[in-house]
Amino acid sequence: MTINYNFAFSFQLIPIISLILAWCVIAIIAYRMMKKLQVKPKTWKALVCVLVGLFSFSINFPSLWDTPIKISILPLGVWILYAFLKRKEGCWVTYRRFAWLGFWANFIFLVAALIAVPIQNATYPKNELSTYMSTVENASIRSIHPSGEKSVLDTDTLLKQLHNMSQEKIQGIQWYQEKEIRSEQSIKRNERFPYQLFGTSSKWGSGLYPIIYLEADGKGILVTAPQKQLYFRSDESLLKGEE
Repeated sequence: MTINYNFAFSFQLIPIISLILAWCVIAIIAYRMMKKLQVKPKTWKALVCVLVGLFSFSINFPSLWDTPIKISILPLGVWILYAFLKRKEGCWVTYRRFAWLGFWANFIFLVAALIAVPIQNATYPKNELSTYMSTVENASIRSIHPSGEKSVLDTDTLLKQLHNMSQEKIQGIQWYQEKEIRSEQSIKRNERFPYQLFGTSSKWGSGLYPIIYLEADGKGILVTAPQKQLYFRSDESLLKGEE
């Protein structure tokens, strides 16, 4: 069955709205089909035919905007219904259009998904820190490495810097090399991101639940999302000494 939605137990507002609208379109088409028939089919049977008709053999295409694309090519559900309904005289003639509606509904869902993805990305930009940290008033940090000094998060500075922090390229190799050099020069092993942020939340409806780390100097934030990592830098340190 080809329905291009993968929420992964997250609430994504735009895809959900597009999914509801797609079902509304299908329901309207089914209703008009029933109105045109002289012999009215039973509503629940027509609904079952639509649902079974959704099953199909699909082929995968390269992802678009990190969204997998599947195109239905063989109407497996239609064939199943035909094999079952042809045994009863006139039954297939009555319900076949609903079976085919189920198959073509896969393309309605596909179009809805393709429309929803750019709207979702525009509404919740994945390259902006505020998408991942929309609510920070109750934010706090926890040291997750022995090299992390006893400090607390300066939420006032974080609020001030949240929309001004610039995204920078993650220098994974360079960071690793610097870490090894520092480890060789010192008995104490330092971690670049010894703090983890808690008490923050992403924008409502974004469906994002990132893990956020704070750099040892208090100016760098590393966002770990399901499909990518992003690194942001602040002009001011987000850390302050314990009071």
